[in-house]
Amino acid sequence: MTNTSHVANGIPDIKLFRGCFIALVATSFGFIARVLTANEWSAEFGLTETQTGEILGAGLWPFAISIILFSLIIDKVGYKVAMYFGLVCHIVSTIVIITAKDYWGLYIGTFILSLAGGMVEAYINPVVATMFSKDKTKWLNRLHAGWPGGLVFGGLLAIALGGYVGWRIKIGLIFLPTLIYAFILFDKKFPVHERVLAGVSYKEMLKEVGAVGALIISGMMFMEIGRVFNFSTTLVYSLTALTTIGFGLYTRSLGRPLFIFLLIIMMPLASTELGVDSWITALMEGEMGRIGINAGWVLVYTSFIMMVLRFYAGSVVHKLSPLGLLAVSALLAAIGLIFLSKATGMAILLAATLYGVGKSFFWPTTLGVVAEQFPRGGALTLNTIAAVGMLAVGIVGAPLLGNIQDQYIAPKVKMYDPKVFEQVMDTKKGILGTYQGLNQGKLEILDEATRAKIATIREEAKKEALSTVAYLPLFMFLCYIGLIIYFRAKGGYRPVEI
Repeated sequence: MTNTSHVANGIPDIKLFRGCFIALVATSFGFIARVLTANEWSAEFGLTETQTGEILGAGLWPFAISIILFSLIIDKVGYKVAMYFGLVCHIVSTIVIITAKDYWGLYIGTFILSLAGGMVEAYINPVVATMFSKDKTKWLNRLHAGWPGGLVFGGLLAIALGGYVGWRIKIGLIFLPTLIYAFILFDKKFPVHERVLAGVSYKEMLKEVGAVGALIISGMMFMEIGRVFNFSTTLVYSLTALTTIGFGLYTRSLGRPLFIFLLIIMMPLASTELGVDSWITALMEGEMGRIGINAGWVLVYTSFIMMVLRFYAGSVVHKLSPLGLLAVSALLAAIGLIFLSKATGMAILLAATLYGVGKSFFWPTTLGVVAEQFPRGGALTLNTIAAVGMLAVGIVGAPLLGNIQDQYIAPKVKMYDPKVFEQVMDTKKGILGTYQGLNQGKLEILDEATRAKIATIREEAKKEALSTVAYLPLFMFLCYIGLIIYFRAKGGYRPVEI
């Protein structure tokens, strides 16, 4: 079986690559639009920090549902079907968010937008890995320059519009790249994955993930679905167990140990990159305001660094190896986050530079490692690693950053004035359990001095969140050092060929 629709005279179809690139830009437009309007949502709908984090999380974890489900059937239905489905979800979700009237309207619209992102990544990753099968890490990094590219251009547009338009117009910016990628990809022919061309069976592909991989994915998916639809803990555990046992009985495999290890690392990796990016504008608002700069510029600036570096990742990978690059990136990200939590004034830009360089190579280089080490896993292993990352951010990462703030604020307000605490704090139940959250509406009735004090406490909480999350890339750094030692014992890191 052969397929050369993605090449001409041995040269990959660059127009197809560009369409995939812009599809990812559309996904990141949705991300930056949500990040830069989250504070406006909080003010208009009276949301707590944790509720805002939950909505931001809904823009990430449903990604896993669509990317996993389509990865199981994408080689049967074809990449173009996934492209059409993602296109419809991009359009519908944008309309739902724009017309939202409350928390659940925002949540549902963001949920569908996340499904669109999953559809996009379900096909662009295997398409590019197949088109550039001899240089996967380099081209996957270039492909994923589309993510920060969208953050930069979408962020610039949103900041330029500033107070001239409402948040609904900013969300509507998602339509721009969506229409462009629809036009480019509408008549393109998509390739068949190298796994299929090599004759690797469907069951062999599933074996790469195995029962342990199924346990991780299904457990996280059912946990969040159970929260949204109020499933009992018993039902969540039962669904997870049935999925894991069924997958294990069919594949007769626990999964590749190295792949399982990479799945575990992907959880803090995604939280470090996307979890922080979800909150960075709100977290840096106070410090940036004092120097007269819109806080959105922190995300735009770090995204610009990421975009440029990903285009030139090929030469860096050849010098350091993919794992060496990941280890250095983790260390820089940890230092950058700690620095960001302490920095004031223009020193914020230096701290943001360290964080921006550190996070630049995380996601695409990890995809490159998976594509190179598990080609028999086809689209499934490549997209499962991305799904776990999005699940981790949506379920834990983004809400965690909000919850760290709420957990910091509550005792500080109580210590300042127990009566004020009783007046403005409400008991809430969220993904991470019961917590005390500030009631935004009740703050308005306080005197100016009390509001100023609470504002100071909230700003301290934002810095606390950044310094706490820095432990995640430190953990990743130790893991990558362990993997480097492992591969050296085997004679060095080398891509696996089918």
